[in-house]
Amino acid sequence: MAVIEVHGLRKRYGRRQAVDGIDLTVARGEVFGLLGPNGAGKSTTVEILEGYRPRDGGDVRVLGEDPATAGRGWRARIGVVLQQANDSAGLTVREVVRHVAGFYPAPRDPDAVIDLCGLSDKADAKLRTLSGGQRRRVDVALGIVGDPELLFLDEPTTGFDPQARRQFWSLIRSLAAEGTTIVLTSHYLDEVEALAGRLVVLAGGRIVAEGTPATIGGRTEESTVSWRDADGTHQVSVADPTALLAGLTARNDPQLTDLRVQRRSLEDVYLDLIGEAR
Repeated sequence: MAVIEVHGLRKRYGRRQAVDGIDLTVARGEVFGLLGPNGAGKSTTVEILEGYRPRDGGDVRVLGEDPATAGRGWRARIGVVLQQANDSAGLTVREVVRHVAGFYPAPRDPDAVIDLCGLSDKADAKLRTLSGGQRRRVDVALGIVGDPELLFLDEPTTGFDPQARRQFWSLIRSLAAEGTTIVLTSHYLDEVEALAGRLVVLAGGRIVAEGTPATIGGRTEESTVSWRDADGTHQVSVADPTALLAGLTARNDPQLTDLRVQRRSLEDVYLDLIGEAR
């Protein structure tokens, strides 16, 4: 069952076409990545899906309803982690999480959410005293305390140290395993590769590529084989490295060293895609 269905979505700001006829389908329980440079139309698309911005054209269904006309019951079924939030600075972590939990008909236990987000030792600290990474964890806690069916994450790990990021990844995987559908936007491509089952790349308001992190943009179509021998260092790009590797190893050359096979990284593919679009 599709949680998000988008057909021909369009949005214009004055003379600029921010979103230019995109189609999307996101299945229940999926972690779906939305990539693109600044100005590509990501934020506008997500805000339309969340019901916070009107569209100019196209058909949109989120959890079976049109976000433009959906009511409070529908809003209680989604969670949003904004890119930046600086309100409630005078409240403690526990106070703000419990306060937000009160808006939902069947929220998670606030103290359990605080613990899940790694904030137990800061539960009684005021938000204004927290570091950037700790404040970001509060944003995540507020996004999941309502136990949403659909969760929008906009740059969720900005300001996290490496350990905190890995802990957050575990949290996202556990939410997805429970059936929560997650839409993730991030500039950390390793994060998208680690979490997303599928992704799209937006550029100029259009989808320029769609697929899994492993295959998007023809990522598996070419590998680079490099090695060193008596003649120096060599590097060859091939579609299938099997024959080349077999030939190199069959030589039994004692001077053959540093034999490596590398496929293009997601970052390489992403930069090529947005460069071509520009």
